[in-house]
Amino acid sequence: MESSHEHEEISFALLLLLLVLEMTNFWKILRKTDTEKRLSVPIRFLRSLPPFKLGSHAVTFEATDEKGKAWPFQCSIRKRGQYPKPFLTRGWVAFVKSKKLRVGDKVRFIKRENRATATISYKVRAEKAIKIFGATFGYARI
Repeated sequence: MESSHEHEEISFALLLLLLVLEMTNFWKILRKTDTEKRLSVPIRFLRSLPPFKLGSHAVTFEATDEKGKAWPFQCSIRKRGQYPKPFLTRGWVAFVKSKKLRVGDKVRFIKRENRATATISYKVRAEKAIKIFGATFGYARI
């Protein structure tokens, strides 16, 4: 039989799991394709974006960097297949070039909701890998 304490631990673990599943922000260490063509993003990121119009396979949103510059991005999903496989296309390569991002650097997308005004905004943060003798020791905001 479960004790009250064990029941509380299970409930807390389930709550943490739900919070992780509902997380819509993400970060990613960039790979070659991410720096040259498009950024593949996790499926859970789709929940944080504006809704796709019926029949559409792309949605546009704007993210602001740390300097206040707005970057328009397009998130697309594939038209066929078992799962959507989302990726950023339009606007992404310009962002990479502007920030001089390379393989191994990191990018973060953050969704912010202002409940008082019912507005949603997005932030994008680029971070350069700090490498010593080829090993990454951390990341510095750009």
